[in-house]
Amino acid sequence: MNIRIHNLGKQYGAFPALDGVSLDVRSGELLALLGPSGSGKTTLLRAIAGLEHPERGQILFDGEDATGLSVQARRAGFVFQHYALFKHLDVRGNIAFGLEVRRGAERWSKARINAKVDELLALVQLDGLGARYPAQLSGGQRQRVALARALAIEPRVLLLDEPFGALDAQVRRDLRRWLRELHDRTGLTTVFVTHDQEEALELADRVAILNRGRIEQVGTPGEVYDQPASPFVYGFVGEANRLPARAQGQVLEVAGAQWPRAASVPEGQALEVFVRPEDLVVEAEGDWQATVGLVQRSGPRQRLRARLAGATSDLEVELPAGAPAYAAGQSIRLGARRYGVFPAAAG
Repeated sequence: MNIRIHNLGKQYGAFPALDGVSLDVRSGELLALLGPSGSGKTTLLRAIAGLEHPERGQILFDGEDATGLSVQARRAGFVFQHYALFKHLDVRGNIAFGLEVRRGAERWSKARINAKVDELLALVQLDGLGARYPAQLSGGQRQRVALARALAIEPRVLLLDEPFGALDAQVRRDLRRWLRELHDRTGLTTVFVTHDQEEALELADRVAILNRGRIEQVGTPGEVYDQPASPFVYGFVGEANRLPARAQGQVLEVAGAQWPRAASVPEGQALEVFVRPEDLVVEAEGDWQATVGLVQRSGPRQRLRARLAGATSDLEVELPAGAPAYAAGQSIRLGARRYGVFPAAAG
């Protein structure tokens, strides 16, 4: 199912949780809503589900206006961070709940419900655990039950709100791989909220990055990491060094170095150049003279802090496996192989 969101607005008092958000979710894709706390990502997810009601804008499901539809009519499967399982029901009872409460023509027979529960237990790899209660399960198993319960109603879209936020790091990694495989098997349009950039980049087909109720950028994991559209995206997705710059004529002056100025770079105003640590390189013909400060090792990689001549703050430099070892106090030259140029922030 395709979801089209047009100019969605939602206020909490004077705070704009959603400020004119427009977004297309493609049929069958896994889309991450990524952003810091308060960026609007959970409000947007809940608006898609029908749990929040926007003051303006539209939500279209396959071209039909769903903005005024009830939660039930939207048929969205919703998974919460803290599972929201019924403690008094066993695993089978939790998964079957959404089917057993149906009434009238939509009600399924007991045999059909049992068959569906068996199918879902196999899908989420919990065969043999149907008689257990939530308290008898690990965190990862509880989240699988929550996913199975959401899938039981045969939803048109699956919505996940920080689904792995309550789990430890290793379980999160395992469940991420499992969820990606599950999505590829079901082909269900899926939107999930996270503040974890690694999670978004690893799992999603595309990532929508939110900040202060607005979408900063939408793209594939490679696009948002390699071609950030704003200083916020540069700083939030991965890490970035910031260098003062100014364009004059055909030259872009960056921390004392002179580069050719691209036509898109505005002239005469204060600018900043953003460079990721892994895009700084140590080379004999580098643009800047620097002195190595702290040296850290992370597996095969080296992480340096280096200070440019005349600067008061350090640059973070990440060197790949096989790079020469460097020591504190050593003089090096640095160059940038990839960067972004943006107007300097006011103040």
